Amino acid sequence: MKITVQSSKAVKPAYGAGGVTPANAGDVVPLSVFDRANFDTYISVIYAFRPPAPANDVLEAGLARALVEYPEWAGRLGEDDDGNRVIALTDEGARFVEATADVTLDSVMPLKPTPEVVSLHPSGDDAVELMLIQVTRFACGSLVVGFTTQHIVADGRATNNFFLAWSQATRGAAIDPVPVHDRVSFFTPRDNPHVEFEHRGVEFKPYDEKVDADADADEYDHVGDDEVVINKVHLSRDFISKLKSQASVGVHRPYSTLQCVVAHLWRCMTKARGLDGIESTSVCIAVDGRARMSPPVPEGYTGNVVLWARPTATARDLVNRPLKHAVELINREVARINDSYFKSFIDFASSGAVEKERLVASADAAEMVLSPHIEVDSWLRIPFHDLDFGGGRPFFFMPSYLPVEGLLILLPSFFGDGSVDAYVPLFSRDMAVFKNLYSLECI
Repeated sequence: MKITVQSSKAVKPAYGAGGVTPANAGDVVPLSVFDRANFDTYISVIYAFRPPAPANDVLEAGLARALVEYPEWAGRLGEDDDGNRVIALTDEGARFVEATADVTLDSVMPLKPTPEVVSLHPSGDDAVELMLIQVTRFACGSLVVGFTTQHIVADGRATNNFFLAWSQATRGAAIDPVPVHDRVSFFTPRDNPHVEFEHRGVEFKPYDEKVDADADADEYDHVGDDEVVINKVHLSRDFISKLKSQASVGVHRPYSTLQCVVAHLWRCMTKARGLDGIESTSVCIAVDGRARMSPPVPEGYTGNVVLWARPTATARDLVNRPLKHAVELINREVARINDSYFKSFIDFASSGAVEKERLVASADAAEMVLSPHIEVDSWLRIPFHDLDFGGGRPFFFMPSYLPVEGLLILLPSFFGDGSVDAYVPLFSRDMAVFKNLYSLECI
């Protein structure tokens, strides 16, 4: 598969239509406490569409209209007068890349999580744009759209809302949900701050510790010159039903698909790694605060509203005790990240302690090896299937190649039957064990 870039341009908001006026050149959007605690990195996702697909100039025009509603994505990261990071509403635009492929899409499907897929989206390396998009036309007329976005601007749900807005604007539909840009009033600290939970060593860590962790991870990454490989695992609806049945014996309400699938893969990955029995292993799970906070944060909120649950166990307990034990650990910790926890985090992050103690976000994109721990990015509730530029919904979706050992990515299968696809990255020496173990687990 050879991808040839035909053009690359900045697409700016199409102001002037409908009485909309551009933002003032000096306007900025301050990053919220949740933005600053999130991953400061670019992430990429890939969608595939069958023909017919709108022409590139139609997609470009729709993008320009969507940026009117989402000016953050046409801006740039900067600093205010006090040195705080902000999104400057400069209207400099999003990057729009047009490319072609020399093969039919069916000839390379299903796309696999290998380095080859990075040619289907723009690179975030040295990017100044916050949103970069590549549309690739295949010889059969199929279209692949690759997005590369700065995570500090928005979490997965908010970013997907922009993708939907682009598709809606392209086909002339109303923007839904309506974007909510206020990043200040929803997360103001309480008049009587109450930090009732520990946030040092959880969402924040000392600066020096960050440097040491990066060095340790880099050293571990090169032990034995073993490479990280990614295996795509398909969990059928029937298999998930069995997991939920095993885990939910004796409980009033069955545990969720997410919790049961994560518990199962956490156990499998721990076994495959061959960890010492007394070693602690945790799984880091993102928790969306939109519905958990009171009052709730609007669905159309455009920034990050995520904190993390971190259930922990010894490797021996995790693999020797039943699946139900792991699910209960996950359920309890996810439930703990409630309104009180979110507000405690806001009070702590706004107290000045982070700056005074030179703390940094624990969410560190430089960590390429997570063992003995696991991190989960769940996209199970994000409506990827709704993306429609006028030629129909996507028939395939995937994350880009991201070889971070232990970073588990879950997404709904495009079979549309309740099954789940999991992208499992492990060292090659552990992956062989994982595949054999997983095939036995699925019998």
